[in-house]
Amino acid sequence: MAYRSLEECLLDLEKNGQLVRVKEEIDPYLEMAAVQLRVYEAGGPALLFERVKGSRFRAASNIFGTLDRSKFIFRHQLDQVRQVIRLKNDPMAALKHPLKHIGAGIAAINALPLRNPASRPVLYEEIKISDIPQIKHWPMDGGAFVTLPQVYSEDVDHPGIMKSNLGMYRIQLSGNDYVQDREIGLHYQLHRGIGVHQTKANGKGQPLKVSVFAGGPPSHTVSAVMPLPEGLSEMTFAGLLGGRRFRYCYRDGFCVSTDADFVITGEVYPGENKREGPFGDHLGYYSLEHAFPLMRVHKVYARKNAIWPFTVVGRPPQEDTSFGELIHEMTGDAIPNEIPGVKEVHAVDAAGVHPLLLAIGSERYTPFLPTKRPAELLTIASHILGTGQLSLAKFLFITADPTNRLSTHHEEAFFRYMLERIDLKRDLHFHTETTMDTLDYSGSGLNSGSKVVIAAYGDTIRNLDTDLPDCVRTLPGLSNAALIMPGVVAIQTRKYIDASTTGEEMRLMNDHLNDHLGALQGTPMLIWCDDAGFTAKNLRNFLWVTFTRANPANDIHGIAAFTRNKHWGCEGPMIIDARVKPHHAPPVETDPAIERKVDRLFAKGGSLHGIA
Repeated sequence: MAYRSLEECLLDLEKNGQLVRVKEEIDPYLEMAAVQLRVYEAGGPALLFERVKGSRFRAASNIFGTLDRSKFIFRHQLDQVRQVIRLKNDPMAALKHPLKHIGAGIAAINALPLRNPASRPVLYEEIKISDIPQIKHWPMDGGAFVTLPQVYSEDVDHPGIMKSNLGMYRIQLSGNDYVQDREIGLHYQLHRGIGVHQTKANGKGQPLKVSVFAGGPPSHTVSAVMPLPEGLSEMTFAGLLGGRRFRYCYRDGFCVSTDADFVITGEVYPGENKREGPFGDHLGYYSLEHAFPLMRVHKVYARKNAIWPFTVVGRPPQEDTSFGELIHEMTGDAIPNEIPGVKEVHAVDAAGVHPLLLAIGSERYTPFLPTKRPAELLTIASHILGTGQLSLAKFLFITADPTNRLSTHHEEAFFRYMLERIDLKRDLHFHTETTMDTLDYSGSGLNSGSKVVIAAYGDTIRNLDTDLPDCVRTLPGLSNAALIMPGVVAIQTRKYIDASTTGEEMRLMNDHLNDHLGALQGTPMLIWCDDAGFTAKNLRNFLWVTFTRANPANDIHGIAAFTRNKHWGCEGPMIIDARVKPHHAPPVETDPAIERKVDRLFAKGGSLHGIA
């Protein structure tokens, strides 16, 4: 169905039993986010908040809360989208089977953006930033944020929509030192599309014109997060996915998405920054205050009866998990086509996406080596870590599977396969003093940290322990220990103090375990953590604690460790220090008082009774 607006989509969802209206007045300060979190966790419907305290506009959330609902929204276009993406990856297919692919070609042509349509609903009225629902999501957030923005900018050297960038970058509407209704904050990195545009504008000494769209047909929101093939613009993709051309016009030199619910226009001047944040982010922690570009607000537009869309970002899974699933549904094997030798790459959602990659590649060099060992896999690993947002990964586990039965999406089975084969004296390869995701505070500074490639291949060299080794139970200073999965044990001792005390603690651990290497053969991985019970409770906790709280070069240790020709390895288990460190950002946590306040909506007689 080609939706002309967000409201058309929501009415369609309601007609099909996939949307519930929240009729009670609700506070945008923490309450709306608390409701969204609870309904998402329950696998519940999309929500339309009809009475938002302090605003005359309605708000909607959980629109993309399940993969099934996302597929329903785009049910008439998904097949054509998959076909177009396949053709971008394999253009020869259209020549080999022209009749089979003619529909995709026509769809792509019809998706071209449409300038100056006669109807411009978003220009119905001019409003102020403070008229928009001021949704604060987490208790420590610095103010109200836009969490589903479509941020538009153009290349000053090549203006026009076909050379533009549409991305989903965080927008702070209020709080901190922003002048209300006149200034907002933009959070993006300079390597992103808008950052490239800003650098060019800065070089010419002129402001960058930016437009922030919110709402509109749901295809517009998805297009802002899509990792598109080279040469396919976000606006063209929005038309393709939505079955309706992206409609736009220009006002005062700013591009305006005419089908959007809201549009904020403004300028970013060279060198103008203000403190943005904190903000509860997708790793499950707050990103803290840092200087980011300031946008001077020009005008704000809204369509008649506009609806403000939002989501809540926090420890995964959240609604952005469903975005990832939808992207995978559409792009399929795009990454294997881009990186030769790769069969699968999986950014693990439970670990915050960027910190942990699992990959399966080919290993064709081994016939020429005396033993089976990672070889081609290391070449592939370098390619993976040099590709787009995959370069943000800290931990890359990679293997090859001649049986074709292994899947990166079955995380526990994948780890078992790796741990049965890993040679800890050989298979860890560090990248030190390098970049890290801006939102990851496990490193040595903002954007600074390390990476490790753990590549294992060959025959099984160990049987994994299914119980705690006795020598682990008697570790000095042990508070608790628990088996996470076969071969992986959580160890709880004292809280982290600093690097010097960690060195002493490792010495004591080495002294105790060095004489038990044989008994530890089936336990190749120990996780040093603050709460062994929590870490071992389920796979999700293990993945989150271990890979969000560790900086590989600093926090990977080993029993009987050595350095040989600048290569680090260990004779006994590797130890990942996943304790909380003083420089880490605090985890996001809900407010119990707010949780009690929103109980009324789920109680008998409330709009959401029976949903969660």
